[in-house]
Amino acid sequence: MCLSCGCGEPDDDHGNPDHITWTDLRKASRAADISPAQAADNIRSGMEALGTPPS
Repeated sequence: MCLSCGCGEPDDDHGNPDHITWTDLRKASRAADISPAQAADNIRSGMEALGTPPS
């Protein structure tokens, strides 16, 4: 899905590049030499560390 809105479309940014897509997550995970799942976990952990827990 557009990972930031949860629409169910993995790579549809709805015409707005500010949305996070599956491609964005894969590129970030490759840059860090980690899996996309680990990148997503790291994003969640980072949000929690900032005091912004995911809802």
